[in-house]
Amino acid sequence: MPTRHRSPLAAVLTAALAVPAALVTRAAWGVPRSMGAGRRALRPTVAGSPNFSEGRFRNTLPTPTAVDGDRAELVRELRRSRRRGAPARPVPLVSPQLPEEAAELAVTWFGHASALLEVDGGRVLVDPVWGERVSPSALVGPKRLHPVPGPLEELPRVDAVLISHDHYDHLDLPTVERLVREQDAPFVVPLGIGEHLRGWGVPADRVVELDWDGEHRVGELTLVCAEARHFSGRGLTRDDTLWSSWVVRGPRHRVFFGGDTGYHPAFAAIGAQHGPFDLTLLPVGAYAPQWPAIHMDPEEAVRAHGDLGGRVLLPIHWATFNLAFHAWAEPVDRLLAAAGDVPVVVPRPGERLDLTGDVPATPDWWTAVAE
Repeated sequence: MPTRHRSPLAAVLTAALAVPAALVTRAAWGVPRSMGAGRRALRPTVAGSPNFSEGRFRNTLPTPTAVDGDRAELVRELRRSRRRGAPARPVPLVSPQLPEEAAELAVTWFGHASALLEVDGGRVLVDPVWGERVSPSALVGPKRLHPVPGPLEELPRVDAVLISHDHYDHLDLPTVERLVREQDAPFVVPLGIGEHLRGWGVPADRVVELDWDGEHRVGELTLVCAEARHFSGRGLTRDDTLWSSWVVRGPRHRVFFGGDTGYHPAFAAIGAQHGPFDLTLLPVGAYAPQWPAIHMDPEEAVRAHGDLGGRVLLPIHWATFNLAFHAWAEPVDRLLAAAGDVPVVVPRPGERLDLTGDVPATPDWWTAVAE
């Protein structure tokens, strides 16, 4: 029979069985709060959504998230992949150089799916994760493969914080708490995630929850919650909150942020309605034959970029956390091989690229790191 992805809590408890009792207590400290709001608290917020049916959110396409095959073999494969999924040498970082005034079109990639977008003079922070682990516990779970390239507190004022979904590698409690103190921007999120945020101390007037096709305006930017093909969950239950991609639409430029998604036909509809896009940030890592519907592979990212009417493609969801079986640099190598004449930029973590004019060249920095 198929086996399902383990919940984050199950992963923590399994790891905890292998360590002394004192460490178990430390590992479990703070886990309930990090898991966020429970199903009962979420239900009043989400029940009216057309995407919520029979007690959970659903994709528009059948989207299996089960892992086919033998569980023992899956565990063996995870162990075998642990070394090849990490860089052989330190990842080169760039100390972010962020101007006082936002550009017409620029992006700073901080690693994984975290980035700062500059669009027509506005700034939008997407899926910020500054924590050391993507787990409900600070002691166990996937750990960073490279440091954060710069302190969160040194970011300039942002106009909005966008979250794609509530998985730990995209929604990080310690980062949220720091942003509450350091910034005054609203958190614009898919339905249900606001309940997590309010429980973590985000003021209610700084939380904007949207369903797919919902819009929110900040300054001259329109933020559109767009369809994605994925799932959600931070604890023992699944799909209680919505997942999404995001359109950042300014008066002159448009950016698409994919978050975490499998390939789906809605990319073409999003491109027709909101594109063409000057920049797409699309996930290219954490794919595997065992879960093809919920994580795009690099070739599908190129296809999605075309569907969206994208100009420049920046790969995300790779390099920072080891979350699948593939080699560390494989996602970007496959992406570049498939890209053809698509302009692809691969910045180092912390590197800012101004895309207002010609597309800047980004040299191959990852091959030497991987070998």
